[in-house]
Amino acid sequence: MLDAVPLAPTPRAPLLSRVALFGILYAGLALVGVGWGALRGHPDVLRWPGAEWSPARSATGMAAGVGFGLLVVFASRYGVHRFQWARRLHQEFRHLLGPLSTGETLLIALFSSVGEECFFRGALAPHLGPWIASGLFALVHIGPGVRFWPWTATSFLIGLAMSFLFLQFGDLGGPIAAHFTINLLNLRYIVSRDLS
Repeated sequence: MLDAVPLAPTPRAPLLSRVALFGILYAGLALVGVGWGALRGHPDVLRWPGAEWSPARSATGMAAGVGFGLLVVFASRYGVHRFQWARRLHQEFRHLLGPLSTGETLLIALFSSVGEECFFRGALAPHLGPWIASGLFALVHIGPGVRFWPWTATSFLIGLAMSFLFLQFGDLGGPIAAHFTINLLNLRYIVSRDLS
C-alpha cells in the first residue's frame, strides 16, 4: 500500500508579470500625457508645439539621442568603477530589480522610454517648461533612502538634456532614443554584474 503523501502547495503564478505591469503603468502614463496635452490644446505630444517636422530632422534627433544615451551609459560605468557610492547604488538596483531576461529588459526599456517621454517631455515640458518638467521627472526617480539621491540628481540633469533634444529637433524621437539606450544598456549591466 502506498502511503499518502501530502502535496505541497504549488506556488501561484502572478496574475500579471512584471513586464505586463510595467507596460500597463507606462501606457497609462503616456495616455495621461496625451490627455494633458489635449486639455492644453496640444494632443500631439510627440512633437513640440509649432515645430516643423521632417524625416531627416527626426532621424538626426534620434541619432543625437542614441549618442547622448551612450554618453550617459559611459558615465554610469565610469562612476561604478570609480566611486563607492555608485557601486553601492548599482548593487541596490540589482537587488530591487532581481533577475531579468534580455526580453524583459528590452520591453521595460521600451515601455519606460515611451511612457515617460510622452508624459514628461511631450506633455509637461511645452506647458510647464523644461525646468519644472525635469524637476517632476527627478521626483519620480527618488529611491528608498538617501543613497538614491545621486540617481535623482542625475535624472534631473538627464531630463533637462532630453528636453533640449526635444526642443532642438522638434519631436520625441531623440529623447525616446536616448532614454531607451540608457535604460536598456544600464538595466542589462545591472542585472548581469554582481559587484559585491
